[in-house]
Amino acid sequence: MKIGIPKEIKDSEYRVGMTPSGVLTLVENNHDVFVQSGAGLGSRFSDDDYRVVGAKILNTIEEVYDISDMIIKVKEPLKKEYSLIKKGQIIYTFFHFASSKKLTQAMIDSNSICIAYETVENSDGSLPLLTPMSEVAGRMAAQQGAKFLEKHQNGCGILLGGIPGVSPAKAVVIGGGVVGTQSAKMLSGLGADVTILDISLERLRELEDIMPKNVKTKFSNHYNIKKCIKNAHLVIGAVLLPGAKAPNLITKEMLKDLEKGTVLVDVAVDQGGCFETTKPTTHSDPTYIIDDVLHYSVANMPGAVPMTSTEGLTNATIYYAIEIANKGWKQACIENNPLKKGLNIIGGDVVYQAVAEAFNMEYTKLDF
Repeated sequence: MKIGIPKEIKDSEYRVGMTPSGVLTLVENNHDVFVQSGAGLGSRFSDDDYRVVGAKILNTIEEVYDISDMIIKVKEPLKKEYSLIKKGQIIYTFFHFASSKKLTQAMIDSNSICIAYETVENSDGSLPLLTPMSEVAGRMAAQQGAKFLEKHQNGCGILLGGIPGVSPAKAVVIGGGVVGTQSAKMLSGLGADVTILDISLERLRELEDIMPKNVKTKFSNHYNIKKCIKNAHLVIGAVLLPGAKAPNLITKEMLKDLEKGTVLVDVAVDQGGCFETTKPTTHSDPTYIIDDVLHYSVANMPGAVPMTSTEGLTNATIYYAIEIANKGWKQACIENNPLKKGLNIIGGDVVYQAVAEAFNMEYTKLDF
């Protein structure tokens, strides 16, 4: 199979779809890999690093799309890429369709095969391709929250961990999955007073066992969320419904209950955000203020630490990439149920129910 790795064009996105080690694995399986010149530079991989392992370097993104049977990316295609995607071409990347009707319609119109990293799902409900980036985003959420609490960043001016004789910041984490757990770990390690909420009592029991004493657990419902955020300095939204739009757990009306300079970090922004006032931002312009509350909602947080993120992502995606390349997308999905769940759009049909429901589109059930 001919496999293309284009350069990412999203604002401040420095990751690349595959490391040289991943490319070598594809080449060793007798596939041709085409990498756009400069695609790996943000992650400190040169064109020569790719050449050495057998990749062919192409100058433009157009050349990469034109020659490839499968495109391996990190982020969803942007508008300038829509016309480059060919009928029957496999696009293997993060899509987060439920947050963008425009992207969903463009991929329907392209008649391509869209395999979304974020909906590849194991039998236990875990998300093997989303997990490494959720780990990065969760840890970054704590770092960014600590930074934007600083007064010159328009935060309230509190040190996350406090000092002896001075109380630490109060942090609330909504969601006890991968993102929430990693956020709470970082926040607690920095000394914050942390409350983590989740709707699963089983998960709350697990968190109670593994977290240090400065992390408290709370059952997640509207009443408890509203009560917890009133005294919070930092709130991290870490809610995920696989493939579906995130629920709005903090409304615009609830912002009035927050203190001036409170920081909201919405890691669920890729799926539409779990705060009503969330809108996607970029690394170059990451925040905005509504009702004196600072919002941070960068849609590609792991892109800021590409050396970590690209390697972590490739470690997870390469197995399924080999399955697709060796067997073809359909046979690979027939034999591999987690990968089958990654199918979102096939030849113009929406085959992932949560995406269809997000935009009231026709859902086509897979017949294999």
